[in-house]
Amino acid sequence: MLLAINANNTNVKFALYDGDKAVGDWRIKTEAGRTADQYVVWLNQLLAMKGLTLKAIDAAIIATVVPQSLFHLNLLCENHLGTKPMVVGDPAVKLGIEVKMDIPMSTVGADRLANAVGGHLTYKRPLIVVDFGTATTFDVVDQGGNYIGGAIAPGIVLSVEILHSATAMLPRIVVERPGRVIGKSTTEAMQSGIFWGYVGLVEGMVKRIAEEFGGPLDVVATGGLAPLFHGNTPVITHLDPDITMRGLVEIYRRNRS
Repeated sequence: MLLAINANNTNVKFALYDGDKAVGDWRIKTEAGRTADQYVVWLNQLLAMKGLTLKAIDAAIIATVVPQSLFHLNLLCENHLGTKPMVVGDPAVKLGIEVKMDIPMSTVGADRLANAVGGHLTYKRPLIVVDFGTATTFDVVDQGGNYIGGAIAPGIVLSVEILHSATAMLPRIVVERPGRVIGKSTTEAMQSGIFWGYVGLVEGMVKRIAEEFGGPLDVVATGGLAPLFHGNTPVITHLDPDITMRGLVEIYRRNRS
């Protein structure tokens, strides 16, 4: 079975695949200093709850935007799972798409590249993948599945934390759709500014990206807060929480075929 690992700035997600079928997925908070030994104890316990063992894993692929985590994730795979992982961004790992950027492919977020691969695999048309993660990213994929660039904005939770920590009177709030746009309390006002502000960000960015791209694009939302926004703006056409991991599975397949 294939273990796909996506390490971002908030969580490390592990998903185990038997062919195309996900048989389990788990998350752990990202800590750059977490050791391979700590990962394997945690993972072994979760596998056991599904009646699986570490021996079921015979391949691995890693995408990470946290360079400090890569060393320990590599050790996890090599020392405890007995397999050398593929690493997205390694020159030897082929994506099967072009990366049309002005910077080296290795400097583009590995999760953003996996989103492009996973998105084209499913939708087969020009896309914007909006990933509501630690950062809110907009990734543009052309008709051929090639990654042509995008935009990066502060993430929603990050914005909430900055409002709370950098001001004397603003509380920490739960991110949710408020009952009205004009808040009648400080909490309501903050929720309105965050929620509808990000709806406006998404709508404005999608409009401008489509104008510059020169044609219509499907818009796919993913990431932890994507379900909150899907259905609350007509520009988001698909909700796809598994797009990144599906992209990792496909990248592995392309390099093993």
